[in-house]
Amino acid sequence: MPAFDALSFWNDPDFAGRLQWYRAVAANRLPAKYLICASIPAGVPLDAPEAALWQALEAGTQAFLALQRRIRAGEAGLAADPARPSLLDLVAELGRRMLSHCNFCRWECGVDRTRGGKLGVCKLAAETRVSTYFHHRGEELVYRGTHGSGTIFFTSCNMRCAFCQNGDISTDRENGEPVSARTLAAMAWILRVEGCHNINWVGGDPTIHLHTILEAIALLASGEPSKGDLEAALAAKADWFARFPRAPGAAFYRGRINAPMLWNSNFFMTPEAMKLLRLTMDVWLPDFKFGPGRCALELARTGWYWETVTRNLRLLRDWGEDFTIRHLVMPGHVECCTVPVLEWIAAEMPDAPVNIMDQYHPDNYCDPGNPKFQERYWPLARAPRREELLSAFAHAKRRGLRFEALSLERSKTGVML
Repeated sequence: MPAFDALSFWNDPDFAGRLQWYRAVAANRLPAKYLICASIPAGVPLDAPEAALWQALEAGTQAFLALQRRIRAGEAGLAADPARPSLLDLVAELGRRMLSHCNFCRWECGVDRTRGGKLGVCKLAAETRVSTYFHHRGEELVYRGTHGSGTIFFTSCNMRCAFCQNGDISTDRENGEPVSARTLAAMAWILRVEGCHNINWVGGDPTIHLHTILEAIALLASGEPSKGDLEAALAAKADWFARFPRAPGAAFYRGRINAPMLWNSNFFMTPEAMKLLRLTMDVWLPDFKFGPGRCALELARTGWYWETVTRNLRLLRDWGEDFTIRHLVMPGHVECCTVPVLEWIAAEMPDAPVNIMDQYHPDNYCDPGNPKFQERYWPLARAPRREELLSAFAHAKRRGLRFEALSLERSKTGVML
């Protein structure tokens, strides 16, 4: 996809030396991580005890990192045929095992979601539902490019943000269409072949659907979906009526479907989930909303927020991953949330591209026009004032953060810094 690779935003100083892996995979100059995983043997039978699978994952991760480095340097290529079983198969199997004592997210409910009896915080059993999927033209330019980000919206969430702007899907676990991993793989295949620059896993939150996502990625690596799977995938597509001519040249790496995987999440995952995602996600879009005080508890009914998100962000830094950070400026929360978030980024990962978002509007329990409105959220029943947004931008500017390219492109403040 030379057009995406040559877009002018890559020359912006905020992206200098950043997102190079993602850019190369999107342009099919390098294979996506899942293709590399599929070429490495699992090193253990997939019916082995779970502890043995995790041990094999540690060894497989080292083999993956070594091969990725060699591929990136032009010293190696993918094996002609995928391994059987592969490291990617092992990753998918571990996702299935985790579902039986669910510890995908920091709540670590430990419930057996395969049985569908007792449910955890997300209120989900094993079923995965997709609300919709389409070419998303509203994401950051590095993700939407010219043909959109291939966004797949899942239902339900492991947080309870009172102001959630996707409240219809995050609070309604029965929203959307139930999908199998085969159907989900077909959705990803369709979006990439239609020209999307990435596959954008989002919600709600995708973490609670990790088992289905990982299995779908393993299926995607195995080849083109069947006609039946492709037909099943069309039911949830929002832009099925639009014409997107197939563009194989924009979708394949040496004859294999090649789609950069984008993890667009609240980042409330466990270390175990992060280990699986490390081998399958090419670029990350963590959401970093709340400061270290009680705001996450009061506005999202979520404990351990600060320590969980900052731990996972440090993993991205230490692993050398490609990522951008989103921070939503909320009314009345500049000092308690925006300032500490930006201070932490400046101290821990000052080179990270940051999108300081000014698109907050009252929604869900914070919207007085919504039947779900709750009086205690009156302070959030307004948009941020211009001076609040300018204060956030000015603070980022003083700390030398890379925020202008992402934050000001669609900013409503009209500010020029």
